[in-house]
Amino acid sequence: MSDDLYLDANATEPLRPEARAAVLVALDLRGNPSSVHADGRAARRVLETARSQIANAFGARAQDVVLTAGGTEANAAAIHALAPGRAVLVGATEHPAVLAATPGATPIPVLADGRLDLAALDTLLTCSDLALVCVMAANNETGVLHPLSEIAALCRRHGALLHIDAVQAAGRMALDFAGLGADTMALSGHKLGGPKGAGALLLRPGLTLAPLLAGGGQERGRRGGTEALPAIAGMGAAAAAARPQDAARLGRLRDAIEAGAGLSVAGQGAPRLPNTTSLIFPRMPAETLVIALDLEGVRVSAGSACSSGKVTRSHVLTAMGLGEAAGHAIRVSLPWDAPEDVAPRFLAALARVGARLAPVAGPSTGG
Repeated sequence: MSDDLYLDANATEPLRPEARAAVLVALDLRGNPSSVHADGRAARRVLETARSQIANAFGARAQDVVLTAGGTEANAAAIHALAPGRAVLVGATEHPAVLAATPGATPIPVLADGRLDLAALDTLLTCSDLALVCVMAANNETGVLHPLSEIAALCRRHGALLHIDAVQAAGRMALDFAGLGADTMALSGHKLGGPKGAGALLLRPGLTLAPLLAGGGQERGRRGGTEALPAIAGMGAAAAAARPQDAARLGRLRDAIEAGAGLSVAGQGAPRLPNTTSLIFPRMPAETLVIALDLEGVRVSAGSACSSGKVTRSHVLTAMGLGEAAGHAIRVSLPWDAPEDVAPRFLAALARVGARLAPVAGPSTGG
């Protein structure tokens, strides 16, 4: 419905028009990108254009971009290749895709504002002869940005490898893979405003990647399987169209929501993505608020979309020491096309929800 407010961009961004156009072109190509005839070469040109668009958007060389089926596969591929023989250290607030791929890993604590505890990381690296550090650029629930330059410097000092999950950060802030000094970085197409079903893993020049998926030698032998050309073409177009400089507009809209809601915000004192806020409602379970707002035509979430259907207390907010509040926060994440009147519309819906739920929740459900 046109009156609905979609505020769950961190689950998936609305499709950008540039991505839609690229998908439609790719859908009409009948060739396999690995075929040597004319139809195959036409498909290969579209594939390599998308690869170059991704590389250019994030400061990598095209030959160091491995195309995948999404961010989860990109994270898993990096960990599969880099972890053997190393102690794996993983941020305590990482996405479930990384946590599931690193069973038995040592958690790296975070500070109360959600940023990685650099002193704790230094201590852990001092105790590890060889390590792989896995951290996200930006948290998917709170938008908190980790200090990547400092993390990379610690990894270099201790001879550790560094994998960055940049799925939430990509397209919402400037990212220069070469400048970060990481070994690998994961991306996802639909978080950029592309279609679902495509992702990418960026590699440090010269890094050899043992494939997670063996197959017919696609992606320079680093990822088997025929590439999903329409999804990849859309991802490339979305990466080229995403404008981190739009952060000022989204930040202004986000700040208006926070000011009007008058609630505690998880990670508010830390640098955050401009489109993301985690609002804490002391007396109301998060899932109740998500449903109530949905009935008002406002789409938000209670955390990672990958946890849908199994509502539990947020491990992110728990790691930040928020205790009971970890079960009382909703995530509002503004899409690239958020309307200028998003704050008053959201706040009006929140006030209606607060009035309706007040007899159950008691006072101060927001407004």
